[in-house]
Amino acid sequence: MAAPSSGSPSALFDLKSAALTAMALVLKSTDVTALASALEERFGSTPSLFDHDPVVIDLQAVRESTEAIDFEALAALLRQHRLQPVGVLGGSEDQMAQALAAGLGDTPALTVAPPAPKAAAPEPDPVPAVVDVPPPAWPVIPSGALVVDKPLRSGQQAYAKGRDLVVLAVVSFGAEVIADGNIHVYAPLRGRAIAGAKGDSSARIFSICMEPQLVSIAGTYRTTETALPADVLGKPAQVRLDGERLVVEALKL
Repeated sequence: MAAPSSGSPSALFDLKSAALTAMALVLKSTDVTALASALEERFGSTPSLFDHDPVVIDLQAVRESTEAIDFEALAALLRQHRLQPVGVLGGSEDQMAQALAAGLGDTPALTVAPPAPKAAAPEPDPVPAVVDVPPPAWPVIPSGALVVDKPLRSGQQAYAKGRDLVVLAVVSFGAEVIADGNIHVYAPLRGRAIAGAKGDSSARIFSICMEPQLVSIAGTYRTTETALPADVLGKPAQVRLDGERLVVEALKL
């Protein structure tokens, strides 16, 4: 048996204030079963998107609900999707008490990051807008970016967590490239490209041959059901978010 320490408590640990940045799950229903289906539909195809990231449950949208929330089941559900619930905010007095009883803290002081990607209906073809800042000369590889130099075939996925993704070969139909930052594809982009995967609405997607199956920025997406304009299809182009709609526009190299 280990001998008791003769040191003072201050020699064994310190308590210091710390700022934690976490994502926010904005709860819009108290039905955990329905939420499970929604999470599976949205993130089931990208199981590696989260890596035990801290998440705060935002209850402001349901604080007036009279339905009880099964916080233990909700926390277990989030952990299944590799999210680590650390607390709740914005709930009613009863909801906050129930959350506390389930082991979740009151977190009003947390710095909450943008919410996880949310799906949005495809928008009609936008009129190409003028780029405020001229695109950089190609090729440019951002510092610290994840670089993939081999073709990505159908069923393959590349994910750049917390950084940009640079792909130097074709992204085939059925392949998927995901980045928390920007995506640069110096080859045909024919699969799915998801930039700003954790809510960064300033992220962009660049390709020298824009032929995507799907593009998404911060959860707003567009599929091949909405055809790209002729001046960008198969040509150098970028995708950016303008408010709540995606803009696809030509790049002048």
